[in-house]
Amino acid sequence: MERKRKSTLIRIVQGDITEVDTDAVVNAANNHLWMGAGVAGAIKRKGGVEIEREAVAQGPIPVGEAVVTGAGKLRARFVIHAAAMGQDLKTGETEIREATRNSLLRAEEKGLRSISFPALGTGVGGFPLSDAARVMIKAVCDHVDAQESGLEEVEFVLFDAPALAAFEKVLEGLAG
Repeated sequence: MERKRKSTLIRIVQGDITEVDTDAVVNAANNHLWMGAGVAGAIKRKGGVEIEREAVAQGPIPVGEAVVTGAGKLRARFVIHAAAMGQDLKTGETEIREATRNSLLRAEEKGLRSISFPALGTGVGGFPLSDAARVMIKAVCDHVDAQESGLEEVEFVLFDAPALAAFEKVLEGLAG
């Protein structure tokens, strides 16, 4: 499913974020930037341990912030590590909104044209999928509406059917 927002295409797909052809994939990170389980573990396994080494060297960062590293062996050029939770592995609406917003800002700073997000905070963080979808899609729309964005495509790459359905329902509610 997709919707156009100004000059940016917002797309929702089911798949493996480590396999997408995009300028940057977003890692659902903790604020110390260690890459253990979930999306982070998958990115580290597929892209290589150098991604984690480069990330950890920039941390710790405040919860809600984001940093950029190389993408190792991934198809993407960069990994944007979005600290949606701290070491307590808890997250909430504010943390997810800020992590999404700061990921978009890092992509703009790098002059990227495409970025792919997982559902931040919904795995280890335990945040409800429907709430994450609402918060993240709103953050993307607010970002695109508030400035002239160089991002041509913002993609949500969701691992399973329940996540896909939650994000599609929110996107369907937007005016085209």
